[in-house]
Amino acid sequence: MEQYIVSARKYRPAHFDQVVGQGAITSTLKNALANDHLAQAFLFCGPRGVGKTTCARILARTINCVDLSDKIEACGECEPCKSFDEGHSFNVHELDAASNNSVDDIRNLIDQVRLAPQVGSHKVYIIDEVHMLSTQAFNAFLKTLEEPPAHAIFILATTEKHKIIPTILSRCQIFDFKRIQVNDMAAHLANVAEKEQIKADPDALHLIAQKADGSLRDALSIFDQIVSYSGSELLLQHVLENLNVLDHEYYFKITASILNGDVPGVLLGFDKILDQGFDGHLFLNGLGAHFRDLLVSGTPRTIGLLEVGEILAARYLEQSSVSDPELLIKGLETISQADVKYKVSKDQRLLVELMLIKLCRLSGIRTSSPSIASRSSEKNEVPEEKKTEPEPKFVPEANSPEPIAKSETEVKETPVNTVEEEPMSFEKRPKETEASTTTTTTVAATTKSTTPSAAEKPVVTNKPTATISINSMLATKESTQEEEGEEEIVEKKKGPREPFSQERLEEVWTAYALKRKNAGKNSLHATLMHQSPKLNEDLNIVFTIMNEVQERDLQNEGPELLAFLRNTLKNFGIDVQWKKEEIEHQPLRPVNDIERFKILAKKNPNLLKLKDKLDLQVGH
Repeated sequence: MEQYIVSARKYRPAHFDQVVGQGAITSTLKNALANDHLAQAFLFCGPRGVGKTTCARILARTINCVDLSDKIEACGECEPCKSFDEGHSFNVHELDAASNNSVDDIRNLIDQVRLAPQVGSHKVYIIDEVHMLSTQAFNAFLKTLEEPPAHAIFILATTEKHKIIPTILSRCQIFDFKRIQVNDMAAHLANVAEKEQIKADPDALHLIAQKADGSLRDALSIFDQIVSYSGSELLLQHVLENLNVLDHEYYFKITASILNGDVPGVLLGFDKILDQGFDGHLFLNGLGAHFRDLLVSGTPRTIGLLEVGEILAARYLEQSSVSDPELLIKGLETISQADVKYKVSKDQRLLVELMLIKLCRLSGIRTSSPSIASRSSEKNEVPEEKKTEPEPKFVPEANSPEPIAKSETEVKETPVNTVEEEPMSFEKRPKETEASTTTTTTVAATTKSTTPSAAEKPVVTNKPTATISINSMLATKESTQEEEGEEEIVEKKKGPREPFSQERLEEVWTAYALKRKNAGKNSLHATLMHQSPKLNEDLNIVFTIMNEVQERDLQNEGPELLAFLRNTLKNFGIDVQWKKEEIEHQPLRPVNDIERFKILAKKNPNLLKLKDKLDLQVGH
């Protein structure tokens, strides 16, 4: 019965051209051989399983070959090559520094170096794990390493270059071996599988290469292990079962739920992962890697950073095309924060679940659906900011009598404000024109000049006569906006129209208010939370406001609020309207420093004297 040999030994490279992933180093060594520029000492350093000892043996074999090929490769037919292949070469000596690390061992080595080779031109000494030598042994080795006999060449190999003393490093040519790339390892594994007559799934080989972490020897060991389990057919499922690796399918499904804001879906998916015995930290790191792969696969310039098979790469491209890069970046930050807290957390499952809920909430801020602002930009128009002029301040003359306030009936009969009031709508808000601005100023000036001041009498803060109705604004819009622009707005309303309840509306409304509070907009949060929105039969949302400050907040925030509600509720047919509630004798609530000062001055007239005496300005 033929003795079994593991793949790492059976398929160990015998020529420079067979070394995987170290092309720069092998080319340098071949050129040195061709030009007869060999140094007296080499230091091969790098991670485990990347070919340090293999390259040292190939170099030692090639140095003594008497019939090199045109490609500077050993012939394998001469006496030095045969003796090396059979393991009894007198010109190549290997020393394990881990077990021969004393001064006496180095002295024995120095004594052997003095003897010239019987066959061949050079004696080559390969010292593996050289960092294990003691300091005394290093010092005893210095002189011989710097000035060896002409026939002696030393090749030192180590995984921990930083442990070697500088005097040794300065006497060697140093070659830093890099980690082997996943694609290179997968190609080598496919070649081994073909020679072993094993049908291997490319995705399975890529997963083995990823698990090997840059070490080809580890990849071949894992390959042998999976083959022992699966037989002549190596599938991705076999690798997943043996290596305790989460299938990419879990991450694709959970990411799809996150993009849809499906909180129950992600929680059930995570519970299923835990039921199969996987660790929460493993899932956390895997989800971060999945988000990273989605991010790099979204741009052609970074697609090369995706180290997966062709079938899996196609799935990444498909999901990245529907993923918002901003969401992925914020998601990576959230995952990173959870990763830092995981080991110190007392309830690790709750930590991961809270992270998943936060990721689902991130989908609520996506801007993929058209909003009011985006519609204006698509028409190559810059939305005009609402023009506001300072309110005319009434200053009575010194000897003039105090103006008498007009009655409420007279104010309502003013021709400027005869239009019936209707709720204000985000969707129907027109562009501001000079005419409408003038009208607003006229109404405000009339109301100001005919109403007692706050210090004398409580003011009704939500008089309908001080508000421009939606019909007057629509009339202005019809005169300033073209007909085809109106059709374009209606066209952009297309989208899903799923029904929703009053309870769901209040939940989403509260979530948006809290989000704006976290962003530092406390005034807007107070405006949105002072009353609950009402859902009418046409699925339109009506919100009642109390004063002009709340109206200004809604005008500024309108497009973003409407886009958030449409995306989250999955209904693009809804609209948000606001209207002022008519409440008689509503006490004035101070909204700025000037109004607060007037109320305080009414209670204590000495404040006015102090203000005039010190020449102070209120509100500056």
